[in-house]
Amino acid sequence: MSIVIKTAEEIEKMRAAGKLAAQVLEMIAPYVKAGVTTNELNDLCAKYTEEQGAISAPLNYHGFPKSICTSVNSVICHGIPNDNPPLKNGDILNIDITVIKDGYHGDTSMMFLIGEVSPKDKRLCRIAQESLYLAIRKVRPGLKLGEIGNTIEKFIKASKTGLEKYSIVQDYCGHGIGAGFHEEPQVMHYRNGDNTILRPGMCFTIEPMINAGRHTTVLDKSDNWTVTTSDGKNSAQWEHTLLVTQTGVEVLTLRDEEDFPRFINH
Repeated sequence: MSIVIKTAEEIEKMRAAGKLAAQVLEMIAPYVKAGVTTNELNDLCAKYTEEQGAISAPLNYHGFPKSICTSVNSVICHGIPNDNPPLKNGDILNIDITVIKDGYHGDTSMMFLIGEVSPKDKRLCRIAQESLYLAIRKVRPGLKLGEIGNTIEKFIKASKTGLEKYSIVQDYCGHGIGAGFHEEPQVMHYRNGDNTILRPGMCFTIEPMINAGRHTTVLDKSDNWTVTTSDGKNSAQWEHTLLVTQTGVEVLTLRDEEDFPRFINH
């Protein structure tokens, strides 16, 4: 495994890319509502990204046809924006943004609740976000990478109730990021024994995908991108790009509306 340790100059570029990725989500938020199509959201994000002098990383990445990923309800990840059907009251939507600015990537995603969302879906989205935040708080130099997944799994297991049988998607994971969209290491969101030691200058994403039912996934063979839950139950995901600092972690893609620190020191 060859993990790139970012130089001071590269870290500044990662900060700029991360900030822009967060700004794309902030920009699109007012447009996310019932009656809007995910293709309209895609076009707005693509235009905004281009206006900032940056590139939408997903477009043409291994043949992906759009500039963002939009995953609605039981779609776990890599949903392709389209014109039909439009978003409707009660939907939950993940928008995943990756930009390339000055040669470096910023990658982040968040959940949007469309209109009146059921209490169980609200809780699913909240639990998924809390699992991300708990994992971020663990990140520091000297930590074993596997502790990220261990932390998420412990929390998700504790969050189950008689009705909610949450599970963690195992087929897709977080990843190193920098000049490359996907670099080493792979970041698993479930209990694992990865003994890779975190070091200052590492950049990677944490992006837990939490299902309301079983953890198993189905890839849509008609487009070879869209991933759904095998049982048709809904899924939620949140993602941030992180930098391991000398004393802890910096959240490179933090949005202004988040009640969470950008820097955490240990």
